[in-house]
Amino acid sequence: MPYLFVVVAKFSAPRYNNRDPRGWLSKQDGRSHRAHSAHLNSFEAFPLFATAVLFALWRQAEVERIGYLALAFVLLRLLYGVCYMADWATPRSLVWLAALGCAVALFFV
Repeated sequence: MPYLFVVVAKFSAPRYNNRDPRGWLSKQDGRSHRAHSAHLNSFEAFPLFATAVLFALWRQAEVERIGYLALAFVLLRLLYGVCYMADWATPRSLVWLAALGCAVALFFV
């Protein structure tokens, strides 16, 4: 998922510079900048999600329930990226909160 967002970031702005991709991305604005931010936020969200899934499996929670929460998390995170790139700040925050709720719920299944 983070790689999907970075592809959008790199190809939605003119003259991508593969010799200095980080420097090029730091100078972008608009959709390209927001897609890159969604890319970085996806990496930030992953450790909590992975830990929550592993913890739920370790506790031998119902696998079907883990699957539903994990799928909901992934779909919400994709929607989060769409909201981020579209510059929909309030829906983005609500979707972020819902995805966080799924990750936290995994600790309690």
